[in-house]
Parts: sequence; C-alpha cells; structure tokens
Amino acid sequence: MKLLDLRKIITCVLLTTLTLSTAKAWEIEVSAGTTDESQTVLRFGFNQEWDARFLDSSLGYFSGYWSLGLTYWEKGIYGKDVGSISFSPVFTYNFYTNNGLEPFIELGIGVAAFSKTKVGDQNLGSVLNFEDRIGFGARFGDHTLGARAIHYSNAGLKRPNDGIENYSIYYSYKF
Repeated sequence: MKLLDLRKIITCVLLTTLTLSTAKAWEIEVSAGTTDESQTVLRFGFNQEWDARFLDSSLGYFSGYWSLGLTYWEKGIYGKDVGSISFSPVFTYNFYTNNGLEPFIELGIGVAAFSKTKVGDQNLGSVLNFEDRIGFGARFGDHTLGARAIHYSNAGLKRPNDGIENYSIYYSYKF
C-alpha cells in the first residue's frame, strides 16, 4: 500500500470518528486472523458503544456499537497487499452474569472500501463492498475479547462477485 493511500485512509478514519456523537465510550480494537484463502489479516479499529439498551430482561439486553476499521490484507497470488476501510453498525445481545463478565453475541452489516478489487485470488468486482459479520465475545471491565467471521462482497451489484471471508480474534480496550 502506498504511503499516500495510507494517509488518505487515516484521514478518513479520523474524520469519521469525529462525527460519531451518539455513543458513550471509545474503544480501540486490534484483531488478527486469516481469510478462507489462508492470507493473514490485521485490523485496527475504533468502536463506540451506543448509549441505549433495548428489550432489557433478566437474561440480558440488546445494544450495539459503531465500528470503524482499517484492515490490512496480506499479499495473495497477485502479489499486492490490499487495504480496506469499513464502517458498520453492530448489534449485540449481552447476557447478564453475576461475576463481572458479560458475554455477548454480535451481528452487523456495513460498508467497506478496498484499495484493490482483488484480494488474494478472489475478485471482488468492485472496490466498494458490503461487510457482514457475526461473532461472540465477553467484556470484563474495560476489556473485551472475542472472535468473529466477516464476509465481504458487492451483493451481486457488479461482476465478478467472488467475495472473501475473514476469521479473526480480537481485543479491545475502552477509554
């Protein structure tokens, strides 16, 4: 990835995070994983929790967070690293426990912009794609550990539409 491209991506990340005002706490997230093509994927993200709970019961409650991520995709057979920036609302169901640990499951659908249309041997067909995620994890104090699967594709809006998956573990810290 060129230095100029990286500067543009970082500027977009910073500007987008400044516009997020409906949230209560900042989290910085790091994740590492692999694609279904065995490429390494590294992600750095900013998350903000929503200041809302829905359908609160004795079992748990629905809530969520905004997720802004910058992802590095390892070189594939085409020999070029790929970067992407993504933004997604993520819905969570949080389970109550009596021990300070709060397990949760998460689902999200967002958008992503890639620096190239090819990631490994997958041709996304477009630099603009959708990001679908499912995951689980647990919060303890200001820390969160989790695992997730993320699928990227253009939803058939442009051909080809090979799509790509990312399976990762992550850690976040709330400020």
